Amino acid sequence: MKRSLKITLKIVGALIVLLLLAAGIGWWYFNAKFLDFEGDFPENKSLATLSENGYSFTDRNANGKLDVYEDARRSLDERANDLLAQMTLEEKIHLLKGSGLASGLGRLEPGEGIPGAVGTIVPTPRLGIPTVYLSDGPAGLRIQPIRENEERTYYATAFPIGTLLAATWNTDLVGEVGSAMGNEALEYGLDVILGPGANIHRHPFCGRNFEYYSEDPVLTGYIGAAMVNGIESNGVGTSVKHFVANNQETNRNNNNAIVSERALREIYLKGFEIIVRESQPWTIMSSYNKINGTYVAESPYLLTDILRKEWGFEGLVMSDWFGGNDAPAMIRAGNDLLEPGTKFQWNALLEAQEDGELSEAAIDTSVKRILKLILGTKKMQNYPNTNDPNLEAHAAVTRRSAAEGMVLLKNEGVLPLAPASKLALLGVTSYEFIAGGTGSGDVNEAYTISLEEGIRNTGLDKEGGLGAGSYTINEAAKNAFEAHKEAHPKEFVKPEGFQAMFVPYNPPQLSYSEAQLREFAAGSDAAVITIGRNSGEGGDRTEANDFLLSRQERDLIEGACQAFHDAGKPVVVVLNVGGVIETASWKNRPDAILLAWQGGQEGGNSVADILSGNVNPSGKLPMTFPVKLSDHASDANFPHDGKPMSMTDMMAGKSVPENEQVRDVDFTVYEEGVYVGYRHFDTAGKDVSYPFGYGLSYSTFEVDSLQAQLADGMLQVSLRVRNTGTVPGKEVVQLYVSKPGSQIDRPLQELKAFGKTRNLIPGEEQTLNFRIATDDLRYWDEQASRWVLEPGSYRLKAGVSSREIRQEAGVEL
Repeated sequence: MKRSLKITLKIVGALIVLLLLAAGIGWWYFNAKFLDFEGDFPENKSLATLSENGYSFTDRNANGKLDVYEDARRSLDERANDLLAQMTLEEKIHLLKGSGLASGLGRLEPGEGIPGAVGTIVPTPRLGIPTVYLSDGPAGLRIQPIRENEERTYYATAFPIGTLLAATWNTDLVGEVGSAMGNEALEYGLDVILGPGANIHRHPFCGRNFEYYSEDPVLTGYIGAAMVNGIESNGVGTSVKHFVANNQETNRNNNNAIVSERALREIYLKGFEIIVRESQPWTIMSSYNKINGTYVAESPYLLTDILRKEWGFEGLVMSDWFGGNDAPAMIRAGNDLLEPGTKFQWNALLEAQEDGELSEAAIDTSVKRILKLILGTKKMQNYPNTNDPNLEAHAAVTRRSAAEGMVLLKNEGVLPLAPASKLALLGVTSYEFIAGGTGSGDVNEAYTISLEEGIRNTGLDKEGGLGAGSYTINEAAKNAFEAHKEAHPKEFVKPEGFQAMFVPYNPPQLSYSEAQLREFAAGSDAAVITIGRNSGEGGDRTEANDFLLSRQERDLIEGACQAFHDAGKPVVVVLNVGGVIETASWKNRPDAILLAWQGGQEGGNSVADILSGNVNPSGKLPMTFPVKLSDHASDANFPHDGKPMSMTDMMAGKSVPENEQVRDVDFTVYEEGVYVGYRHFDTAGKDVSYPFGYGLSYSTFEVDSLQAQLADGMLQVSLRVRNTGTVPGKEVVQLYVSKPGSQIDRPLQELKAFGKTRNLIPGEEQTLNFRIATDDLRYWDEQASRWVLEPGSYRLKAGVSSREIRQEAGVEL
């Protein structure tokens, strides 16, 4: 007995030693691999303000005189050259390696830095160069709102997701959203927002599609450029991501996207190209994946030859967090900034420079780009940020933009709902509205307006009392939800921040008996069912219970429609989703369907604005809703298991040793080529549930008088839009181009321009003007390796969706 006990104790002791040893090794590896390295580079000292010949300046290097880089009257190029000449080689290499993992995790001493800022460009204190702060932000800043030893808060506005903003088809409005977002960054002391996302919706399952705009590169490009221009109007930078073909989250660090040069140029690069041309963003973020065998972050062809030499991009390129595989190769390729910076990268850069594998000229090229960004920040102008942005005004922008991007998919004359209606809100999501996706695209907002709250807010007078047109809520339906929530307390705790990437928030759905539904129908004027979906960084979506409705959701729609229709009352379905779901099999049952997307913190108010008729819906789909998933040409080559990444996957990145040449074990063949989204569906003549560009209104519009003229390589197109309905509204006109009798394998038609009217009163008309460069009608000739314009006749098609063309005109090129 004693002997066996001794053996057991020895085994337990050995296990404890092994666990401690493993923990120690793990901590050493984590510290060596990931923790920020600052070396002998302490933070900035206090800086004096001096005057020379009547010009006041900050004496950043404390030499008592005005240096070129301190003179804001000089060009950024001159100032960067002067500053570069004063830096030591070690300071230069230090600048290539970012920092900020501690701040990103909120592990800062009270009063230091900006908790939650996911990364930084490191300071150079000897020369008075400050820390530059980077924040996640496709839908708003992701910073820590509650800080130790501070009573005040630092909440940021949760704006609508990117897909909703694209559905507005309104570049001016998106610019307003960007301006508000940039102002929050400015006032909170942040210098660069890590967004917008400009990847293409290649397939509905990409977990981060909600961050991205569209399946079409032209819509992506112009909406993205509007966002960049809005943000950067505040003197705050953007980082357009993820360059390029980052179209899945599954094994994103190792995946090799095998894509033809033509598809790469015409589909996946085109949106980024338009953004560079129209907005010249401060930075672009390289993606994790490989393209045709080479990591994007290590590709001179993509980062230097195309991005800079062909397109004229002037800013810096930064890596995605822990992206790339070989730090010196990244710098040589034109990936200037390595985020969030690791000791391994620091050592690799030093060794490569000493061994001659990384020239000082290559270092200087990247460092100068980083210096130009730093010199252009408000920090170098000593801007006194207030930490007090106008969150109330920004909430109003959010509410207005969210409503404009919501898409009315169906309306059998039941919307807007009659004033003073009593509504039965059904489904968990009616009371637990989803503001946005998860992961780095999430926002720590102060609140999220649910549909219930939005309905209750509709019609309130200035004192907060009920107005004559106010809606009321069926309390029996509300009580059913509250009882359900009380019975599942743990499942209704929403994970936040990084935790949300690994712990999905899926509160249990609510089932109703037939008797309950008939009771609700008897005591209500209408039913509103909300279907919710969420996704985000770290995993892709799945078909069962995600793209497809769950059995409970199907039963709810069927049961509610039966009960309410038997009572002569309508059913409205609201889709609080981040991407495409299947609708073809059930859309005939409800009387109306509103695609509300994820509208940010004011989403419930925005939906209520549309249901009540306070806002006339004018959103249009930025992607196709297929009849079934397999109708997508990309479906045969997209992962379907939806396996989420682990913390190790995110932090460690590659599963292969650095610098080791191995066979690609994970790849995705972009076999569909340029036939993505409507390019495929329209060319193949496939039935769809809802086509690209589709969306209904409470009004009707006439499109006519299409005219086109060719002059100096530019197509000048105009047409007239008239409101022929009975209520004010806006209309989106989409201009497609086709090439009849083409000798090239090309899509039936492609979007080349779009425009949106102002809010037209009944009978009012507006002329929309478009400019299309003939260069934009070219295709990529893979044999000649260049853009080629096919001569002959082209058709210009003005439509309100890709399947509803209102006017056509011909032009000879």
